[in-house]
Amino acid sequence: MPKKYKTVPRFKNEAAERKFWETHDTADYFDLSKAQRVRFPNLKLSTKSISLRLPVSLLDDIKIAANKRDVPYQSLIKMWLAEKVG
Repeated sequence: MPKKYKTVPRFKNEAAERKFWETHDTADYFDLSKAQRVRFPNLKLSTKSISLRLPVSLLDDIKIAANKRDVPYQSLIKMWLAEKVG
């Protein structure tokens, strides 16, 4: 006998929807056996600007290293941080 799925309610905003899904199981609302993998190639990751004070000589060294790798220095800093943290 097929499972009866609940109806997903309408939400006032994204915050209300997020709160709902934090406490409810999607398996009660959708047949997950029919789920298909999708890609979102143009989806950008959320980023936040920060201010970071570095000694001028360190920043110069980072810029030189980035230039050798032909990448922007800020991208190189992000790559290095991701390697160390991840």
